Amino acid sequence: MSIPDDLALLDATAQAEMVRRRDCSPREMVDAAIERIERLNPRLNAVIHTLYDKARAAADAPDLPDGPFRGVPILVKDLLCHTGGDPYHAGMRMVRDAGWTSPTDSYMAAKLRAAGFLIVGKTNTPEIGSTVTTEPLAYGATHNPWNLAHSVGGSSGGSGAAVAAGMTAVAEANDGGGSIRIPASECGLVGLKPTRGRISLGPMIGDLWHGCVVEGTVTRTVRDTAALLDVTQGGMPGDPYTAPPPRRPYVQEVGAAPGRLRIGLHTRAPGNIVPVHPDCVQAAEHVARQLEALGHVVEPARPAAFDEDGILDQFRVLVSSWIAHDVAAWSEVTGRPADEHGVESSNLIMAQLGNSHSAPAYIRALGALHANARRMAAWWEEGWDLLLTPTLAEPPPPLGDFADTAGDPTRSLTRPIAFAAFTSPFNMTGQPAISLPLAWSSTGLPVGIQLAAAAGREDLLVRIAAQLEAAHPWDRHRPPVHACAHG
Repeated sequence: MSIPDDLALLDATAQAEMVRRRDCSPREMVDAAIERIERLNPRLNAVIHTLYDKARAAADAPDLPDGPFRGVPILVKDLLCHTGGDPYHAGMRMVRDAGWTSPTDSYMAAKLRAAGFLIVGKTNTPEIGSTVTTEPLAYGATHNPWNLAHSVGGSSGGSGAAVAAGMTAVAEANDGGGSIRIPASECGLVGLKPTRGRISLGPMIGDLWHGCVVEGTVTRTVRDTAALLDVTQGGMPGDPYTAPPPRRPYVQEVGAAPGRLRIGLHTRAPGNIVPVHPDCVQAAEHVARQLEALGHVVEPARPAAFDEDGILDQFRVLVSSWIAHDVAAWSEVTGRPADEHGVESSNLIMAQLGNSHSAPAYIRALGALHANARRMAAWWEEGWDLLLTPTLAEPPPPLGDFADTAGDPTRSLTRPIAFAAFTSPFNMTGQPAISLPLAWSSTGLPVGIQLAAAAGREDLLVRIAAQLEAAHPWDRHRPPVHACAHG
């Protein structure tokens, strides 16, 4: 194997150790990642902006920060994670055509750089991150490395495909209704949605979707997830809310005994909004047995608030209002009209819906979401440690499956809501939840399982995820389109 291939088998923690031992220089790391991206991206369309020259210059610079990931390449999503002076299009044609660039780094990007990461490019995302598949008109579909005809999920789909294929060991991602966990499930990765306020969205953004949107990453190993959370977590000046600080570094939770946990198992979608595919039910039930074998107590149970009528309707009020704001804001920034030439039809419709809501209706929706969150949290206070569910109600669907049809002209609006039925509740409550790649469908596609904890308990999720990873390692599974797959 070549150096690029050898490095593709290592997680970011191992790559950083190679740099520390001087077995590989930061420049060699970057060049190897660039080679992999150039070789694989024509088939996947995961990376839409390359930042090769900047990454090489940073790798060669004498002042490269000596952080825990010094010299390790990373990709960031072209949504929320601003990198100063670089293209930022948020999946929108109007922004792409205006050639807009970000004036500054976001705090997330700055913290990644301070940790020693080298940003080699930006990944594909659906338009303003508003759906669950990465097929924007601005840049085209991202293809799943497990089967090129299938979706990678969204909205962090480009990041998911890139990490699954070995372009980089990790990638930045974010999550407003499942956008970290959905690609993690569909690409066979670890995807942790942190607690609300754990990672700052600033300085350009204080709040998105009233706290439902959070920053994070997709990785192949639990220790990378924990270490990346360590270097990115923590409030920044002016943040509207912050999560309580961890008791100790999250990397110290990897391998720590989680204790004997009481875990609820639930395999029906909230309110039975959508039928759950047998492969996804079987995946959750299989993991329940694995957890029992590890000494935990697993019982059929879930918060009653998980199935409350109408809560998704209130979530739609919130999301559509923010989409209306985003469409109008980008139109103002670019000086271009928000019409069918610059904005996808589904977002134009959602913007119209958002503009139809009154301010009191928006506040009523927030009140309903907050009340639901309190009732959800009460279940954890009753002695439950975790809730186990499928991450998704079905395996990765074919590309194009979310498009409107003559028989279903609103499919692009209604299907994503049901598709994210298991993930979006924890954006509404602000709780942490993780998707783990512990199962595969009958056709060989990844099927994730989700574990959710009480607010602020990422430490517990890291412990149980590491325990499952050690007992049932998933790193032997690699997709057909991978840096180490030849032919």
